[in-house]
Amino acid sequence: MNERDFADLAVGHALNALSEADERAYQEALAGNPHWDHHVSGAADAVAAISASVEPVEPPPSVRASLFARISELPQEPVVVAGPEASSSAGDEDFAAAGVASVEPERELVSAGATPASVWGPRRWFTLAASLAAVLILGFGAVSVSQLVSPPASVVALRSIEQAPDAQSASTTLPDGTVATAHWSPSTGQSVLVTDGMPALAADKTYELWFVRGDTPIAAGTFEPDEAGKATAVLKGEMHAGDIIAVTIEPAGGSPDGTPSTAPVVAVATA
Repeated sequence: MNERDFADLAVGHALNALSEADERAYQEALAGNPHWDHHVSGAADAVAAISASVEPVEPPPSVRASLFARISELPQEPVVVAGPEASSSAGDEDFAAAGVASVEPERELVSAGATPASVWGPRRWFTLAASLAAVLILGFGAVSVSQLVSPPASVVALRSIEQAPDAQSASTTLPDGTVATAHWSPSTGQSVLVTDGMPALAADKTYELWFVRGDTPIAAGTFEPDEAGKATAVLKGEMHAGDIIAVTIEPAGGSPDGTPSTAPVVAVATA
């Protein structure tokens, strides 16, 4: 599971809208990637912030009527038939008659390597919609999914740079095929490094960003790519014209003395 899929599951978890399989996958992914916990807190904070900041409103009767009408159209309990083959067949027919995908194709996709978030069927999306409708009924006002989930700060920064009139970028391709692209904008004062294909590091190592100004390296934060080697990392601090954006491999948490301990594995000139 990559970080983007985990972020999707974190939203469903915050809304209490995950199936048992997705909840299990979510918990396993979180246990294996504790540094992804900012997605968990972000989704929870977004839901809490909305509930605390929006004035309660009385939803129109049509919302409640429409919701319960939709619920009444769905099968409440699948028919249980003795025997695994008969049970599977009857379950599929019942769901097909109701216009809802059966559970088995999802299980097959997950066992084949597809991520749980990528195989959400109509029932799960209805669960999510029902959760949002419940938010309305509880008096939290009109809420959209985009309001519940804020994109990562790095994505927001990249969009801001790309939309700036003075946006600039430069790329480098490493011998192993890794591509690193620096994006920056003097007017926004932001700079972002986007990578594709960065090799995974041992648990006790991390990638650290640097502004190399003349002969002086200036620490600019750490980052960790996802399973595909992709990352969008904001550099902390102000970039100056002519800086080189570099990446080194440091101990977990970053260089202990604020200076690079290895030669750069990535160096992108911004001049």
